[in-house]
Amino acid sequence: MANTKITVNSNGSLKIEGDFEIVDAQGNAYGLQGRTVLGLCRCGMSKNKPFCDGSHRGHLEHDAVAFDLPPKKV
Repeated sequence: MANTKITVNSNGSLKIEGDFEIVDAQGNAYGLQGRTVLGLCRCGMSKNKPFCDGSHRGHLEHDAVAFDLPPKKV
């Protein structure tokens, strides 16, 4: 399995690193031009969605602190 890391940045984007593919709702791949690191928008203000363009600066307040999810429902 490929090694991919997603970092939730405080007051910012989701940073994705490693070997990954990003597809749209129809399964069409975005042309990432060989990038192995990029930011995904999570504020909804980027003009380049789903990618981050920095529009969140001063508008997104979230301290990224890891926590455990509740157990999976079966």
